[in-house]
Amino acid sequence: MQTSRAEKIRTAKEILFMCLGVISACFGLKSFLMPEHFIDGGVTGISLLVSTLSEWKLSYLIIVINIPFIILGYKQIGKVFALKTAIAITALSLCLIFVPFQPITHEKVLVAFFGGFFLGGGIGLAMRGGCVIDGTEVLALYISRNSQLTVGNIIFMLNIVIFLFAAYFINIDTALYAILTYLSATNTIDFIVNRLEAYTGVTIISEENEVIKAFIINEMKRGVTIYKGEGGYLQKKDIDIIYTVVTKLELSKLQDKIDEIDPNAFVVQQQIADLKGGVVKRQAFH
Repeated sequence: MQTSRAEKIRTAKEILFMCLGVISACFGLKSFLMPEHFIDGGVTGISLLVSTLSEWKLSYLIIVINIPFIILGYKQIGKVFALKTAIAITALSLCLIFVPFQPITHEKVLVAFFGGFFLGGGIGLAMRGGCVIDGTEVLALYISRNSQLTVGNIIFMLNIVIFLFAAYFINIDTALYAILTYLSATNTIDFIVNRLEAYTGVTIISEENEVIKAFIINEMKRGVTIYKGEGGYLQKKDIDIIYTVVTKLELSKLQDKIDEIDPNAFVVQQQIADLKGGVVKRQAFH
């Protein structure tokens, strides 16, 4: 019963992320990038570039150019991912046709920055929903599995080619603004995917480990793992090492309590991009 309920909540969250992602990307495109004929990196950038040069409808290009990447995603990742990606891209195309977003500003720097911000936000939210609305990552993943290049290297090189084409076929100013748009979008994607729900792993070595453990379990309602260790420098044996994971909003509360209980405690923190299961994740289902 609990698993079924958790599965329903997870599915609802993914659908919400997909919908918000499509709306955000559409807003970034229609209200900022498209009116000024600006471009971005990735498959969306290719679609914008082709649309600018040929005057073909962006709504159609986004579907047509992404088809090979949907097929590739089906082969590389799975059927569910490909289906959700196809739905999200189709929804974005329909939004571009029917949703009446109006231009917000014609100031080029603002257009580049906020166009990238909302487009990147849409891509990031879609990724949180388990799909993509830009097939670049799928292509990069495929190439990286068959070469020595990393996903980041491949995406960077693909975007360099796009910006060079923009500089040659349109003008250098458009290419430079495209780089600004790309940087804004990339940082927004990184924040949404990796840092919006950031976790911190905390390792604690203290003489008052029982008190600290009780606080984490009873007051913070978080799980702990106890490692048995041995001191190297002081040669202490049978040391209990506490490991727990908290959200970044809870971190200061934990730090303050550790300082109160044992100011000499040895504390190590590690940033965690994401995790699965455990007490931290289960809290959302209660």
